[in-house]
Amino acid sequence: MSNRLSNETSPYLTQHAENPVDWYPWGSEAIERARREDKPILLSIGYAACHWCHVMAHESFEDEETARVMNELFVNVKVDREERPDLDSIYMQATQAMTGHGGWPMTVFLTPDMAPFYTGTYFPPEDRHGMPSFRRVLRAVADAYHSRRSGVEETAAKMRELYANAAAVMTSTGALTATTLDRAYRSIAQRYDGQNGGFEGAPKFPQPMVLDFLLRYWRRNGTDYALEMVAESFRKMERGGIYDQLGGGFHRYAVDATWTVPHFEKMLYDNALLSRLGVHVWQATQDPEVRRVTEETIDWVAREMTAPSGGFFSSLDADSEGHEGTFYVWTRDELDKALGETKAIVKAYWGAAEEPNFEERYILHVPNNPAVVAARTGVTVDALAEAVANARAVLLARRATRERPGRDEKILAAWNGLMVRGIAEAARAFGRDDYRALAVRNGEFLLREMVRGGRLMRSHTAGVTRIPGYLDDHAAVALAFLDLYGLTFDARWLDAARAIADAIDTWFWDDRIGAYFDTASDHEALLTRPRDLTDNAVPSGTSLAVDLLLRLAELLGDPVRRERATRVLETLSESLARYAPAFGHLLGAADMAVHGAVEVALAGDLAADDFHALAQAVGCVYAPSLVLAGGPANEGGAATIALLADKPQRDGHATAYVCRQYLCEEPTTDPASLPAQLARASRSPLGVGA
Repeated sequence: MSNRLSNETSPYLTQHAENPVDWYPWGSEAIERARREDKPILLSIGYAACHWCHVMAHESFEDEETARVMNELFVNVKVDREERPDLDSIYMQATQAMTGHGGWPMTVFLTPDMAPFYTGTYFPPEDRHGMPSFRRVLRAVADAYHSRRSGVEETAAKMRELYANAAAVMTSTGALTATTLDRAYRSIAQRYDGQNGGFEGAPKFPQPMVLDFLLRYWRRNGTDYALEMVAESFRKMERGGIYDQLGGGFHRYAVDATWTVPHFEKMLYDNALLSRLGVHVWQATQDPEVRRVTEETIDWVAREMTAPSGGFFSSLDADSEGHEGTFYVWTRDELDKALGETKAIVKAYWGAAEEPNFEERYILHVPNNPAVVAARTGVTVDALAEAVANARAVLLARRATRERPGRDEKILAAWNGLMVRGIAEAARAFGRDDYRALAVRNGEFLLREMVRGGRLMRSHTAGVTRIPGYLDDHAAVALAFLDLYGLTFDARWLDAARAIADAIDTWFWDDRIGAYFDTASDHEALLTRPRDLTDNAVPSGTSLAVDLLLRLAELLGDPVRRERATRVLETLSESLARYAPAFGHLLGAADMAVHGAVEVALAGDLAADDFHALAQAVGCVYAPSLVLAGGPANEGGAATIALLADKPQRDGHATAYVCRQYLCEEPTTDPASLPAQLARASRSPLGVGA
């Protein structure tokens, strides 16, 4: 018999619709019942691609006896963290405060007025490895609630105090200067893993926002070590098991320090951020391997993660056939039978010539430089590349016959915005018309399906759009629209971005405390109004909003937006320097505030070959904080785009103006002169590194 979750659209919630647990979705019905019956709330938060969420569901939520205890003692509420990041943020803060760590599934016990008093993550069905069984926890928590209420209330009061402190007024922690960025750079560099790339040890996360800041730092200051950290980290990841060597796209993270064994779920947001980073690394290095991997990642999104309507799906599960990674790994016999006479060199390339590296199977990775593998196996580099390409096609065909991992077909506004940015930048850099079409199609989907009354909605599933959008939804989509403007120079995208930015200031900004909240002012009343300033797996809403303000300020010549962005950054300047890895995206915005954007105005006919040549030349160069405008000089609404004002064509030819803080180099009609101009405009005024 189905429970209440059968009426939900979230794939994660409907996965639990046949549980014997009397689940409620989050809402007033569950809360009112808890108050009426004086029962604690058991809040379980997870997401569809979460491996340990599946494990706990199979062990406990599908178990009749465990469900009986849950139903008797609690009001049980299930939440998809991807649809409700506000609830996830509020109760993750409590979980980390109480236990010292976090993760999913997150298990939180609440008083009927929503205050947490006991938290945890995964609980096993029986006592093991020092962890109490879930049923033991259930009975102990219920007993504490009814028999030792004063202790429960005391804990709940401490959590309320924690939230109150987090909502305090923001005040400046010091001027935002180049020294702030230098300190942040040194803080990050100290954590770099010089042997394996990335930062610190296992488990190892890609951290693309931190790497992107390092790339900016290199370009501004000429610090070669910053570029080395970025390029080597990307190379280690793209050659590791964290990258799907056959189908493209990155898995969530590596459980080891060498990027070999991934946690096999694939998330849209990781691939959005890593594809955009890949574009930037290619622009900086012109490394063909980086371009190949970036294009393969976007091709995977186009092939496997794009809805017929144009939106991008959320994730692929880590599990298939009841086990993690089964879809992606190979036995020795499977490889030998599939690869034929080229098996020796191909297995050497993919690290499958030695002993298996994952539960008697192979995770394909590239442990050695292809040139070294070619020399060791007695073939040319070109012959090795051809053999690998042929083997990839054969193995992909074999893999396609396997049971596929489940796909979460939820379309989330913020994640789609991040993905559009990566695809739009790849379209510009690589000159890919198919990527341009893919990015524009998704942008049109977002405008059509996700914008309601000038505001974003969060989630779209099976034709149903629901849940008011959060700060990150609004800011990520508006930034995507700005990138679509920079790709197409169609002013409708700029107009849409500006309208959403106005909505952000209306609904999310609080002038009293000088900060943005993650939920709108008319959002449902929760235990606290969340404001998460640090990046998690995705950029914080605040960092995206500040990025948006600064970019619009450059395009439109808007000092009010620039001042607001600077105000937010100055309240966090000391945190940026001291806790840099937690603020990767905001550090990128801080870089723009300190050094200024690289402003490029292209005056000319959008359809003309000479205009296209200038745009293509700009796309091949890495310029941090690039703000791009284009179109006929003083026509077609250019008067509203300050960056295009007073920038005519020269001698009837398309003309490029490269500027910083509206001070421009000599205008040029020659695409070959742009790389040097962009490099000069990208440097720190001091011209020195740290």
